[in-house]
Amino acid sequence: MAINKMIGGLHGGKNKMGKRIIQQARGHGSLTYRVRKQAYTYRIGYPAVEGRGIVVDIIDSPAHSAPLSKISAGGRIFYIPAAKGLSVGQQINIGKSESIGAGDILKLSDIPIGTKVFNIEHVPYDGGKLIRTAGSFATIVKKHPENVALLMSSKKEAVFDNACRATIGEISGFGRLDKPIVKAGKKHYMMKARNKFWPRTSAVKMNAVDHPFGSGRGKRIKSKIAKRNAPPGAKVGLLRPRRTGRRKR
Repeated sequence: MAINKMIGGLHGGKNKMGKRIIQQARGHGSLTYRVRKQAYTYRIGYPAVEGRGIVVDIIDSPAHSAPLSKISAGGRIFYIPAAKGLSVGQQINIGKSESIGAGDILKLSDIPIGTKVFNIEHVPYDGGKLIRTAGSFATIVKKHPENVALLMSSKKEAVFDNACRATIGEISGFGRLDKPIVKAGKKHYMMKARNKFWPRTSAVKMNAVDHPFGSGRGKRIKSKIAKRNAPPGAKVGLLRPRRTGRRKR
């Protein structure tokens, strides 16, 4: 009788002797949950040269939402998100110039107020870290002696150093979300190319062996606070919450 109770307890408990849950499998870093190296062949960045550059090619990179422009300047090749209206063979200015156009790379201090920019450097000469999604842009709204204020795509103002560089114009590929994906298989390969966690399934819909919240029992969910020292397979629910419960108005 005691043996039967013990066996029942082992198989009836949640996440007992089950398989690893997704956060454990992803943390292990197997080939199933690792992005293909080929997707990140192209690295975005600005060159340390000034003068004229020429657009050699427009590339479709699986790791980026926008097409990339391959640019040759001063004997070097570099890649940045393609500006709207840019074409192969077009010349661009790198550094201060008398006239500016889409695709030109300048310091923020040299760009007029009201100009749309993208691929903005967070720190001077870091190669561009902000506003790199297809169709996005920021607008220069204020200029100060030491910094420049930009209205970001999130409709919030941000201040950058005068020496930070940016590209003039908008990023191409604005209508990429207009066309429906239609098939789940296409979405699967799109997400797999970037190693995105998809599809995301609610924990209570899983089996008991797949997640601590799984099984058909206990669907009336209450907030669960995970212990600070819980292992990755058990650290689920509210992690170090500042407050719990329903907020009263």
